[in-house]
Amino acid sequence: MFGLGKKRSKFGKWIDRRGLKQEWIAEQSGVSRSTISQLANEEEREPTLKNARKILKALKEIDPNVNHDDFWSM
Repeated sequence: MFGLGKKRSKFGKWIDRRGLKQEWIAEQSGVSRSTISQLANEEEREPTLKNARKILKALKEIDPNVNHDDFWSM
């Protein structure tokens, strides 16, 4: 089971459902592993616009229809 019973943000739940590793997202996006972890675990945490773009570019390799509104209110 992914998430190990931790509270997860919309972003965290999305990556869990797809079986993605936070490390992969960090490597593909160039965003630090700690930032990815915070975004996955803290619902109120939102990325900078620059980091959101980097993350979404990486996630579009998995799901071309993914959008920042799926995770963050920006």
